[in-house]
Amino acid sequence: MPEVQDQAIIQAVCDTFAPSLDAPSGADDVTIAFYRDGAKARGIDVAVASAVGSLDALTRGVVAELLERLGPSFASADLETRTATLLAVADESMRLRLGVRQLKAMTLATLVGAVDATGTNPTWPALGYPGPATPPPNKPKDFPLVELPAGPATLAADVVVIGSGAGGAIVAARAAQAGLSVLVLEAAQYRNEADFRQIDSLGAATMFLRGGSLWSSSGQMGVLAGATLGGGTVINSMVCLRTPQHIRELWASYGLEGLDGPDFDKFTDMVWDRIGVNTDATQYNANTRAMITGLASLGLRHERLPRNAALDDDATMCGYCNAGCQQGKKRSTLHTYLQDAVDAGARVVVGAHVDKIVTADGRVTGVLATVNGSTSLTVSAEHVVVAAGGIESPAVLLRSGIGGPAVGKNLTLHPAWIVTGVYEEPVEAWHGQIQSAVSFDLTQVVDGGGFLVESLALNPGTWAGQSPFTDGRTTRDQLRKLPYFATWHGVSHDHGSGEVYLDADGRAAVHWNLDDDVDHRIAVRAHTELARMHREAGATEIFTFHWSDQRWRRGEDFDAYLEQLAGSPIDDHTAFSAHQMGSCRLGADPATSVADGWGQLHDVKGVWIGDASALPTAPGVNPMITVMALAERTASALVKTF
Repeated sequence: MPEVQDQAIIQAVCDTFAPSLDAPSGADDVTIAFYRDGAKARGIDVAVASAVGSLDALTRGVVAELLERLGPSFASADLETRTATLLAVADESMRLRLGVRQLKAMTLATLVGAVDATGTNPTWPALGYPGPATPPPNKPKDFPLVELPAGPATLAADVVVIGSGAGGAIVAARAAQAGLSVLVLEAAQYRNEADFRQIDSLGAATMFLRGGSLWSSSGQMGVLAGATLGGGTVINSMVCLRTPQHIRELWASYGLEGLDGPDFDKFTDMVWDRIGVNTDATQYNANTRAMITGLASLGLRHERLPRNAALDDDATMCGYCNAGCQQGKKRSTLHTYLQDAVDAGARVVVGAHVDKIVTADGRVTGVLATVNGSTSLTVSAEHVVVAAGGIESPAVLLRSGIGGPAVGKNLTLHPAWIVTGVYEEPVEAWHGQIQSAVSFDLTQVVDGGGFLVESLALNPGTWAGQSPFTDGRTTRDQLRKLPYFATWHGVSHDHGSGEVYLDADGRAAVHWNLDDDVDHRIAVRAHTELARMHREAGATEIFTFHWSDQRWRRGEDFDAYLEQLAGSPIDDHTAFSAHQMGSCRLGADPATSVADGWGQLHDVKGVWIGDASALPTAPGVNPMITVMALAERTASALVKTF
C-alpha cells in the first residue's frame, strides 16, 4: 500500500476516471446505478491503491513519478480540474503518460471487468453484456505433475525444457518419444477446463503474463502473452497460418539450412495434422461478417481462417476463447504435444521460475529454479531447451550470462493497430469465433511491408481501459454502446525492432517505440484502411486506441478524418502485441544471432532455443504454426546428438 498521501492521490485519480455521476434523464434503475456508483462507491480506488505495489519495477517507478508530479493539491481539486490536470500531465512526456494510462486502465477495467463471488459485475446489465454463458465443467485435473517439498530439491534429466507452450511442448514430446529423460519446467500453474470461467479479467489474471498488464517502457506497446501450462496455445485465438515462402527463403539465407525446402514442409505438415488444423469448424460471427462487408466494398479479398479446433466445436462458446475453452475443443498443447510428452514419460513441474542456466567450460550442466516460492530446485541435465516465450526466454539467458550480444535484441512484435466501429444494429462481438477470416491484400503496401486484416475479441475491460479518455461522463456514455461495437485490427509486419532487458527486480522488461519510419507509415495505413472499411460496412461512429480521441461520426467530413489519422503524432499511437518473436533469434552469425541455424546456442553447447524467440524475423502472419514447425525441426536436431 502506498504512503497515505500517495494513496489519497491515487484514489482521486481513480475517482476522476470513474466518478459518481447523475444518470441521463429517464434512466432506469440499472442505468442510474451504472452512472452513480463510481470508483469510491465500488471500492475500486482502494483496490487500485493496494495493487500498485505489485506492478513491475518500471511501472511502479512511473506511477511514483506521476503522483509526485500531481502533488497533494490534486486530491482536493474538483472533478473538472482533476480531469484537465491528468490530460495535461499525460501530454508532458511519454513516461508520465504511461503512469496515467496504467491507473486509467486499472480503474476502468475494474469498473466493468471485475467480478464478485457470483462471477458477475453489476455494470453488465447497463452495458448489455451477458457475462459467462455456462459454468465451468467439473473436470478433474488428471495431468500428472511432480510434487516437490519445501526447501532444497534435486532432479536429473537428459533434457530440461523451460516452458510448455507451442515450442517447448513439441521438443519435450519428441525428446521423450526418443527415449530420453525429459523434465518440463513451467513457471505458471496448471489450469484446465474446470478453471475456465468465461470471464476475461480472471483469464488475464491467471493465464496471461503479468496478468495481461505488461507495457513497453514508452507505454506505446501492450504485450499479451500466455502464462499457464500449455502457454499461449491455451488462450490464443487458434489462427493457423503457414510460414510465407519468401520468409522461409530469407531465413534460409540467414543460415537456417533447408528451411525453404521440402524438409520444413514435412515439419509443418506434422504440426498441421497433430493439432487438427481445419477450416470446416470455422464460422463467421456478426463482427467478422461486418469486416468482410467492409473489405468487399473496397475490393479487398478475404479467406476463411484455418484453426486448430475440434470439428464438433460449439461456435457459440468461442467468444470466451482467450479465457480458455471450457469445451476442451481447442487443440492446445495440453491436449496434444504436452500429453504426448507425458505419455512418453516426461515429468512436469509447475510454478518453476528458472533463475539461471548453469554452465561449465562452454557446456550446460543444468538449471537452478525456484518452485512456488518455497523450493530451491537444482536440476542436472545434458541439454536445456529455452522455450519460455519471446519475453521470458531472453530474460533466462540474460540472468545466466550466456547467449552472446544478440540476446534480447531484435524483438519483433507484430504491432496490432485496433480500430472500432459503432453500428446501428447490435453486433455483440463477444459472441462466436473471435477470429475466423483474414485478408492478405494489404500485406505489402508500404515498402514491401504491411498488415493482415483480422477481426478481434471484444471484452468490456479492455475497451473501457484502452479507449481514449476525455472525461468520466463520455466514457460511461460510450461504454453503453458496447453491443454495437465491431472491432478489427491490422496486424503489421515489423520493419524495426525492440529489445528485452532486465529491470531493477531482475525481471523481463520491454523496450519498444514507434521510431521506425516504415512501421509508422504502416500504422497510419492500417488505421486509415480499417476506418474506410468500417465506414463502408455502415458504421455510424469510428474510434481508435490512440491516446487522444481520434473519432469520426456520421455526417462529419470523412476525408478530413483520414487526414487527421494520418497526421496524428507518433507518440499518440498505441499498439498491442500477441506475438513476441526474435529476441533469441537463430542464424549463422554469433554477432547478430543467439543460436545456430538448428537452435543450439553459439557460445554454450547443449542449450537450445525452442520457441517464438528463435524466429530470425517477424513472419508477418500469426506465428503459432511457424513456431511449432521450427520446434519440430530443432527437436529433430537435438535428439540426433544422443
